[in-house]
Amino acid sequence: MRKVKPRSAAEGDQRRRRLPAWLRRPMPSRGMVDTRKLLNGLRLHTVCAEAKCPNLTECWARGTATFMILGASCTRCCGFCAVATSAAPSPPEKDEPERLALAAQRLKLRHVVITSVTRDDLPDEGADQFARCTQAIHDTLPKAAVEVLTPDFHARRELIQTVCEARPQVYNHNLETVERLQKSVRPQAGYRRSLTVLRSVREIAPEIRTKSGLMVGLGESTEEIVTALRDLRAAGCDLLTIGQYLRPGAGQIPVQKYYRPEEFDHLAKIAEEQGFQGVASGPFVRSSYFAETLYSPTDEE
Repeated sequence: MRKVKPRSAAEGDQRRRRLPAWLRRPMPSRGMVDTRKLLNGLRLHTVCAEAKCPNLTECWARGTATFMILGASCTRCCGFCAVATSAAPSPPEKDEPERLALAAQRLKLRHVVITSVTRDDLPDEGADQFARCTQAIHDTLPKAAVEVLTPDFHARRELIQTVCEARPQVYNHNLETVERLQKSVRPQAGYRRSLTVLRSVREIAPEIRTKSGLMVGLGESTEEIVTALRDLRAAGCDLLTIGQYLRPGAGQIPVQKYYRPEEFDHLAKIAEEQGFQGVASGPFVRSSYFAETLYSPTDEE
């Protein structure tokens, strides 16, 4: 008689947590190989790979990626994130801005998204590297829009100003979740601190579009989401993304709910009624997923 290998606990949990049909992604495309080779050749990190984004194959196959500067190790440990943590990451690389700009040029990007790990170990928390990378894109691709997705910089106004002075078209900082869940989801950050970041950008450089994002599926209520949207608008946030939280690994917070596509449509309607200029809401929506659709050069005033 054939012996059946017993399932491990992880395999059993994975089977029980099988994703709904609307959250299943296609197999990797061969078209993503060129993007991978380019990024590896220029020694660049991406949030796509380091955070195990479910959209990686689709985005890389169409020749785009979200650059992650300042290394691949973060000084914080958020409950939802798969990025590696280190108390002493590597120093910033001086030629990183030039390598990033070269990659954007070779990929022929018209909208470049730059994010980073959090670098609480650095005196300027990485703000100058954001500014240098933004300027490098402006110099190399003057017609391209630059969107920065920054850490909170502890809401230090002088650091936010450093990034703003490099003239990104979009300044993104994610609120991530509702106020009640902040301590479990991002214990080293803060709800009010993140709102202060967005408010500071609006005060320092009102011509820059401000953007933020929420993950749903962590146990929040609709009422709590609505409150977060109101708080974001009160802080001057222009653009919004809402996406499904998907657990990247066993070490991260479990999913509490999978929202159906029609529920995301409902959340988008609520957000639009709150007055956001652009809203992207859907199961696979992420901060930088098709970011050019919320902002394009035609929006420039």
